[in-house]
Amino acid sequence: MGSRPRFIDDLARGSQDAAPSQPLQPLDDAAVLDAYSRTVIGALERVQQAVVFISVEREYADARGARRAAGGTGSGFIFTPDGYLLTNSHVVHGATRITVTLADGARFHADLVGDDPDSDLAVLRIGSPEPLPHVALGDSHSLRVGQIAIAVGNPLGLAQTVTTGVVSALGRSLRSNSGRMIYDVIQTDAALNPGNSGGPLINSTGQVIGVNTAIISGAQAISFATAIDTAKWVIMQIFAHGRVRRAYIGVAGTTAPVSRRVQRFFGLPAASAVHVMEVVKGSPAASGGLRAGDRIVAVDDVVIDSVDGLQRTLDASRIDRAVKITVLRGSQKQDIEVTPVEQTG
Repeated sequence: MGSRPRFIDDLARGSQDAAPSQPLQPLDDAAVLDAYSRTVIGALERVQQAVVFISVEREYADARGARRAAGGTGSGFIFTPDGYLLTNSHVVHGATRITVTLADGARFHADLVGDDPDSDLAVLRIGSPEPLPHVALGDSHSLRVGQIAIAVGNPLGLAQTVTTGVVSALGRSLRSNSGRMIYDVIQTDAALNPGNSGGPLINSTGQVIGVNTAIISGAQAISFATAIDTAKWVIMQIFAHGRVRRAYIGVAGTTAPVSRRVQRFFGLPAASAVHVMEVVKGSPAASGGLRAGDRIVAVDDVVIDSVDGLQRTLDASRIDRAVKITVLRGSQKQDIEVTPVEQTG
């Protein structure tokens, strides 16, 4: 038989010269975790104890007039050490009893401090003899598309569930259950499910940047959160007035296009306006002289190009103050003075 290849002899010699192999040492947790995992875990640890499970009871009359009870669940988070919580309006609206369960299992009855269906936000309070874990509220005006977004909540009753993603888009609009538009909504791809509503959306430092509010049924990785800057404004309104104050003039209208010829003739910056379909009898609009058929193009020189734009412009700053409403009436552009009142109901 021929001699064996030289490289086999070299391998055999090398194995004899080598030191005995040592058993592998187990890696500690810090070495196993990558930077992204450590970021998510660190952010979660800052808020986890402040995220709560909310269960509600509601009473209603059935078709025969008998009183029935129904339940519902959602999420929320404590934002002050003395027990104030933020959640979605649709989680607690109309509830006859609200129960809050903390991360450690403690249960409390919650009082509704204020409810704003137009922004889908509500403030609750629970009583505790001890200061409670609470989140830090961040800001949403400095968010950037692509940054980490972490959603915490109780989807489908599964407590303290965490999903991660990124901020997918900013400045979205979302219609609330009341029919009013919510502006500056954050779109994210962090997975949400029923029960996540009212839970916090946090950034990589554990600050709350939004309130998880909605998903699009059938869509993949498209979820929405009310921006925390909007939530801060709603909180301050509720603390000051027990409600969110908005102006009301008393018109029903629809967004309608304005022809290019009319737009050029009057020098209008927008190609649409609010076509007034109805003026409520006895309302500020009726007292001021607005008529069905008018097209609203501006309020105090703020361009109005849609019904949502009109709603957004009629904020609390215009309550009980004369405002100039610019309309197209027939072949004329006119300024009409209207004094809005506070919206109720």
